[in-house]
Amino acid sequence: MVAPTFAPLMRPGKDPHSAPGKPPLPPRDHAIEHDAGLVIERNVAIPLRDGVRIFADIYRPAGTAGLAELPCLLSWSPYGKHARSNRVFWPHSGVDPAWLSPLTPFEGADPLAWCPRGYAVAVVDPRGAWLSEGDFHHNGAVEAQDCADTIAWLAEQPWSNGKIGMTGVSYLAAIQFWVAALAPPALAAINPWEGFTDWYREFAYHGGILETGFLPRASDNIAYSLGQTEDTWANAQTHPLHDAFWQGKEIDLGAIRTPAWVVASWSDQGLHTRGTLEAFKAMASPQKWLTVHGQKKWANYYRPESQAGREAFFDHFLLGRATSLAAWPRVRIEVRDRHDIAEWRDEAEWPLARIEPTPLWLGADGGLHLAAPQAAGKTAYDAQTGSAVFEHRFAEDTEITGHAALRLWVEAEGADDMDLFVALQKHDATGAPVGQTFYAFFEDGPVALGWLRASHRATDPQRSTPLQPFHPHTAEQRLRPGEIVPVDIEIWPSSTRFAAGESLRLVIQGRDIPDKGLPGLPFARHEQTRNAGRHVLHLGAAHPSHLLLPVVPARED
Repeated sequence: MVAPTFAPLMRPGKDPHSAPGKPPLPPRDHAIEHDAGLVIERNVAIPLRDGVRIFADIYRPAGTAGLAELPCLLSWSPYGKHARSNRVFWPHSGVDPAWLSPLTPFEGADPLAWCPRGYAVAVVDPRGAWLSEGDFHHNGAVEAQDCADTIAWLAEQPWSNGKIGMTGVSYLAAIQFWVAALAPPALAAINPWEGFTDWYREFAYHGGILETGFLPRASDNIAYSLGQTEDTWANAQTHPLHDAFWQGKEIDLGAIRTPAWVVASWSDQGLHTRGTLEAFKAMASPQKWLTVHGQKKWANYYRPESQAGREAFFDHFLLGRATSLAAWPRVRIEVRDRHDIAEWRDEAEWPLARIEPTPLWLGADGGLHLAAPQAAGKTAYDAQTGSAVFEHRFAEDTEITGHAALRLWVEAEGADDMDLFVALQKHDATGAPVGQTFYAFFEDGPVALGWLRASHRATDPQRSTPLQPFHPHTAEQRLRPGEIVPVDIEIWPSSTRFAAGESLRLVIQGRDIPDKGLPGLPFARHEQTRNAGRHVLHLGAAHPSHLLLPVVPARED
């Protein structure tokens, strides 16, 4: 974790009592309630190292005040511990209200699921969020240390057995990577369920292109404070290159040794998919497990089968019980056919060691060919409204699992830069599209996505692999008229099976794929491109543009 060497842009917080769509903010007075067999302590003050107090709601089974036997699950969230909104998820999220109690915090652990099992649950408003004191720091060293302070305080309470675990989705997942890198002694296990770990590449600038949909929404969600909050949207716009600001948001994933059950999905393309998988690869935990699903993330987190998995995981590490964890495979992935149709498979590692990188060569005829075209060709499209489509029909059943990479030779006509949007799509034997689960609510999504601003095309050879180019994003190389340059585009990880006769389509264009354009939904968009004129793709001969796929060879019985 790199300490920031700059002062991020801050803004006055919005009145915490005025948040639209949130329930009324309770007073800050400490109060004790008794409900459903629980003792609920509201607005418990937790002192941090500098004297700032943050506030938590702590749930315990009744009759456990001084028994020193309860582990605690910590939900660390900026969305308001009072905002128990999980029963009002967005339409089509797939969350069954019966899976949640009214006490469930957004994207966090349900106290009524855990306290009867012998756990405490703490839901914390971080520094500067809502009525907690101080100024809000959006991830980074300050928030990570605050979380570590809180873990130490919870472990010292008279009801505690000294073991703290963390679980949750999205923000509640990402903070686990931050604090685990500090190795607080009482943090016994973590369960990050889909959380990005690279602020620049996964949250703010996809391929160097500013994300304009989810990012400003996330910035608004952290605005409620009695002090000041980081202006995340303004900071992102102020730092278009990967500079000291983004370095201050980097996590030392290799420092994580805490036992971890990491859960990722193929469906969160443009938000959490990449970072969760990168975290699993990099973290040094001797005891770590990975599950990768292809479902809607909130539904997957709260479905009873997932809760049973969390119980096995935390019962082992926080209560010392014998559970099914001993029989878990190191890696378990869901290989998709289409939305809601997939097959689970156990694996020994991630990424899969047996992957065979397989090139498909782009042809001027619109095909993706097994052999490189010998003749030179090209195709072009309007940079703002057009697209280029290439297709490969599989002669035999084929599975692609992992990162893919696209090498293009490109030319910008009428501009000195170009923003490239790439999608892999599945089509059945009749040519009809086969939709995949996408984000938390869509069922007609792509297989995988990639992005790149051509002026950010430089790669770091030390950090790149054939299937995963790595772009430093530290400088720009604008294009000259008539210049043809190679660009290497990272396509985020996926796992999809294609039957013989089905097709893979590669779509390349200058705007979002898909462009849902739905107001109010947390969805990645890119509305400030540099595209103008035409994009020209050069193919074959001296410009061998190709798609490199992670093909999984069939296992021999």
